[in-house]
Amino acid sequence: MIVDMLTESVGQFGYLALFFMLWLGIVGMPIPDEVIVLSAGVLTSLGVLHVVPAFVATYMGVVSGLSLGYVLGRWLGAPALNWIGKKKGMNKYVDRAQALLDRYGSYALCISYFLPVVRHVVPYLVGIGKMTFRRYALFSYTTGLVWTMILFFAGNLMGNNVERLNAFVGMFNQTMVVGAAGLLVLAGISYYGYTVWQRQRSHATGVASPTVKREGNE
Repeated sequence: MIVDMLTESVGQFGYLALFFMLWLGIVGMPIPDEVIVLSAGVLTSLGVLHVVPAFVATYMGVVSGLSLGYVLGRWLGAPALNWIGKKKGMNKYVDRAQALLDRYGSYALCISYFLPVVRHVVPYLVGIGKMTFRRYALFSYTTGLVWTMILFFAGNLMGNNVERLNAFVGMFNQTMVVGAAGLLVLAGISYYGYTVWQRQRSHATGVASPTVKREGNE
């Protein structure tokens, strides 16, 4: 059971165990990130870990693991993608990640957090595409903070209840993907409506402005 394994690891390596278990997700750890983050929350509810340092170690592990993918993609380019593709069954996740980027652009970094495996592939692709680190950090780190907070404190509230934790992981990913996609559509509609309103307003102002005629002296 992941909670027991995490407890043993923390006993040996302290809070760094949380960091490295999440950081190593980039090389294909068999345990999903969601389960590790939830389990970290569980350990705080059991009194094994303190909330603040456990959360910091967990968040830093999440964003560091994904950032490594971005760095490798940016500096290695296509060979990094070839390395991913050599892993068994990874090509389908690469295709999904690329489709996500084609459709949502930078916002794919936000949505991918709620898609297991795809979340690790998208940073490679945006790195290969030479996205600036500032832009990458803006989308990835802010979403990562929200994602980690929800899962960590859900684990803290649920305690060591395996069935509830497993059910929550599936429901969480599905609900968040739909919610994130809905927010993007709403944002797009709002932006389009705003631009149309601005255009109409500018046009109306131009039409309403009176033409000033200079009268000559008689």
